[in-house]
Amino acid sequence: MPNSKNKALGILALAGVEPYQEKAGEEYMETPQLEHFKKILDAWRIQLREEVDRTLVHMQDEAANFPDPVDRAAQEEEFSLELRTRDRERKLIKKIEKTLQLIEEDDFGFCNSCGIEIGIRRLEARPTADLCIECKTLAEIKERQLAG
Repeated sequence: MPNSKNKALGILALAGVEPYQEKAGEEYMETPQLEHFKKILDAWRIQLREEVDRTLVHMQDEAANFPDPVDRAAQEEEFSLELRTRDRERKLIKKIEKTLQLIEEDDFGFCNSCGIEIGIRRLEARPTADLCIECKTLAEIKERQLAG
């Protein structure tokens, strides 16, 4: 059941897991926090894998050889969009698995660039984050400068 305080603040559960409630005096990325994020990542990975399975079943069930070229083109476009979405999800599953490995190695929750704490709230929003907000902002600025 959703926490009423989180509901009032507009905080949503990711993958059906309620946001972490820090305890007074708790150290950053101790066992309870690591277990919390492991639970989120496992649930998220399961959801994505189930979606892949549903897509496969849907495409097999809906595959038809339409005599009308417009109907056939519409179906091919729909399947193409689904496959692109699943490809993005496949990449996300790999990133989730990489993050789970970081948890196992006790190297989760710290910025890959500067080494500081990423922060509980940022990780709640994006559990696969590997940069603190400052380093991520800087990387995005650099990316925009190179692109434009």
